[in-house]
Amino acid sequence: MKYNIQGEPMPVVICDLEANESMITEKGSMVWMSPNMEMQTSGGGSIGKAFGRMFSGESMFQNIYTAKGGPGMIAFASSFPGQIRAVEITPDRPIVAQKSAFLASEKGVDLSIFFQKKTSAGFFGGEGFIMQKISGNGLVFLELDGSTVEYDLAPGQRLIVDTGNLAMMDATCSIEIESVKGLKNKLLGGEGLFNTVVIGPGRVVLQTMPLSTFAGSIAAVLPTSG
Repeated sequence: MKYNIQGEPMPVVICDLEANESMITEKGSMVWMSPNMEMQTSGGGSIGKAFGRMFSGESMFQNIYTAKGGPGMIAFASSFPGQIRAVEITPDRPIVAQKSAFLASEKGVDLSIFFQKKTSAGFFGGEGFIMQKISGNGLVFLELDGSTVEYDLAPGQRLIVDTGNLAMMDATCSIEIESVKGLKNKLLGGEGLFNTVVIGPGRVVLQTMPLSTFAGSIAAVLPTSG
């Protein structure tokens, strides 16, 4: 499979497949394709996996597109201004991504729910509580919000991130939730009560404009009814 990503800040990834090659995607992501691409809707394995995808922000069902009778072409578009990033997944290097990041992948990639190891991350992590674990073997395309910045964390190195700005990390990283220090800072700082702390080792990808932040900014300037 060959691919070409075009058109930021509203990108699309165009994939050229060999005969009988397949791509898996969430519903609604396909934007155009050649006539010989055959679609099949699947639960993607067990009922547990289907519910795991649902709780991680994705659909329970996935569409599988296969090139029949020769090479085929299919394109998948991002739903929000930002980037589409191609990530090679191997059995020894799974990743963890924000919910709803998954756009499409080769057939050997598995998508499941990822829970933080510490209970505090679950209760106070907000958007960072439930994330997706992407494992298996193959290429995955992720849609990330806004621009991105990468850091490579050494073992034990910590990075404090505002909730929602964590787009992706290696599965070797871990997450904790840290309370903002100082009562005045909590009440008047405008940064919320908790921050996400990412702990290395591993690569961390941060995004500059989470969808929730964008939606909040739009809502603040919309006229109120009445």
